[in-house]
Amino acid sequence: MVRDGSLVVVVTGLSGAGRSTALRVLEDLSFDCIDNLPTPLIEPAVSLHAGGGAALRMGVGIDVRGHRSLSGAGRALEALRAAGHRVTVIFLDASDETVIRRYSESRRPHPLAAAHPTEDLAALIARERESLADLRGRADRVIDTTSLTVHDLRRMLIEHFTLTEGMTLRMTTRVLSFGFKYGVPSDADIVFDARFLPNPHFVPGLRPRSGRDADVAAFVLDSTEGGEFVDALERLLAPLLPRYAREGKVALTVAVGCTGGRHRSVAIAEALGARLAQGRAPGDVRVAHRDIDRGG
Repeated sequence: MVRDGSLVVVVTGLSGAGRSTALRVLEDLSFDCIDNLPTPLIEPAVSLHAGGGAALRMGVGIDVRGHRSLSGAGRALEALRAAGHRVTVIFLDASDETVIRRYSESRRPHPLAAAHPTEDLAALIARERESLADLRGRADRVIDTTSLTVHDLRRMLIEHFTLTEGMTLRMTTRVLSFGFKYGVPSDADIVFDARFLPNPHFVPGLRPRSGRDADVAAFVLDSTEGGEFVDALERLLAPLLPRYAREGKVALTVAVGCTGGRHRSVAIAEALGARLAQGRAPGDVRVAHRDIDRGG
């Protein structure tokens, strides 16, 4: 049974025009995606996914790699519609010169090169256009990526699904504490240094505990410097996070470090994460502590 709201987005178009980027956007919008499936298997695969409890959101990539079954693409789309699915076809195009330049930069062979080894890239692109002509004619939207960057295309697609389907891309903000003595986290997008704050490490009763402990947190946060630091971080990040989300960023890591990653950075990360979670950040906020158990 197909549930109300079932949506299948077919992404197709020229190789090198941005199909992989488009499928990644769909994944970030919580679509289940499959790529390069022979067209006779598309309807059975979608039907299998539709057996779940939630309304189906599925992305299907069709390109010239499946050229032997491309003639059946139209029948596959009609079969999906006959089964009750809403189907949207997005065709990604680009000028021949742009596609040739992108292939030159990526140094990857065209997918038809093995089948037509004597043809140059321009001839392969022309052959590809001919093979995809029927799908282009069926497209609900054709996007020319000639003058678009990867980020431009990503923003365009997110805006498209926000406007047409009411979907939103939820960014996860991770507030991560760490110890500088163990190195700055390689996945940190923004890094703050809390080593100027009063250090519980030198207070005998607090040293064995962590920044999650109420007494340690109070020692750090009730100090003038600690309170001002959290206030300043909140004021800085509150207007920035929605802008990161608007650019299509799926995950943002805000790292706060102290010497050992056990006391000050933990207390600051917990306080900052709690404030951002109170409507100051779009999407989800998570707090993690990389080095809390490493002895400080």
